[in-house]
Amino acid sequence: MRISVCIATFNGEQYLKKQLASILTQLSTEDEIIISDDNSTDRTLEIVREFKDKRIKIMLNDKKGYVSNFENALNHAKGEYIFLSDQDDIWFQNKVEVCLENLKIYDLVVSDSVLIDSKDKIISNSFYIDRRAFKSRIGNLVKFSFLGCCLAFNSKILTKALPFPKNHKFCRHDNWLFLVAAFYFNYHVLDEQLIYYRRHANNVSSGALNANTSLGFKIKYRFYLIYSLFKRLRKS
Repeated sequence: MRISVCIATFNGEQYLKKQLASILTQLSTEDEIIISDDNSTDRTLEIVREFKDKRIKIMLNDKKGYVSNFENALNHAKGEYIFLSDQDDIWFQNKVEVCLENLKIYDLVVSDSVLIDSKDKIISNSFYIDRRAFKSRIGNLVKFSFLGCCLAFNSKILTKALPFPKNHKFCRHDNWLFLVAAFYFNYHVLDEQLIYYRRHANNVSSGALNANTSLGFKIKYRFYLIYSLFKRLRKS
């Protein structure tokens, strides 16, 4: 199997159909989409089943929270290449092609995105610019600069990244996966925008744009990441 797209869902009925449609057209019959659902109470799973596509596999998350939800999806992924996806964005039609071409050289790639609102109106042409993104691995210990939904990587990264460190409060899935790739593998930051990243009132995460946390939290967060990265030094 070539590609596994991992999507963590929770009450995503409003935008999920459009997101799945933008992904499925880029996948082959041998690829898969892993939907890990965190006990949605709306029509999320009904919408997924309406596609009647054998490439889509539904897994229920037995823990709580979007970090464990993504971890659950990754644990079930069988593809050589892993793409992360949120439930409410839209992929550009060249996303898979561009990422796969770069994954011939790099173990992980991350792209920029165009920000849109709840009605698909463009509100920013570059997440990198809004975030004032750092591209170095050390810079991303200081300030994580990317979106998890813009990550694509070789599945061998999971040999060191899984299981995620236990304290999800101090270790988010996207930050962790990027840093594991940056410190133990190789990565490349793409300048291209490859998704429409949707900002709306019900986003599960802030997308790093509204992270108003205390200095104490920021220090603990970074020390926990560094500690966890050193612990993975011997893991193969």
